[in-house]
Amino acid sequence: MTYLAIALGGAIGALSRFGLMNLVASMLGNRLPWGTLLVNISGSLLIGILFVLVSEKMLLSADARALLIVGFLGAFTTFSTFSLDTILLIQQGWLAQAMAYMLASVMICVLATWLGMALARLLA
Repeated sequence: MTYLAIALGGAIGALSRFGLMNLVASMLGNRLPWGTLLVNISGSLLIGILFVLVSEKMLLSADARALLIVGFLGAFTTFSTFSLDTILLIQQGWLAQAMAYMLASVMICVLATWLGMALARLLA
């Protein structure tokens, strides 16, 4: 059952990432990787919330953890895409933008994870 939960969550996560990244690109263009940044921030927020609900509050089962954290968020978040986007910006000569993108991605995603954990502790 756990493998099925991970597979289902992964499929939903990958489709969600694809849809959100296309939506953001249609709204803001794809010159800079805004979609990847948004996916990483929202995924970091969600993993903070889910971690507390699963590990501290015990409100979700092991199968729910497998589906949501391992499957959905594993496929939804895109740090491998983040790395590729950064290299492509550097190769295009956008070094300052690449550095800003790296700093924003890491700092905001860590903050979003902390915020998600704080929100889950407050609300659960």
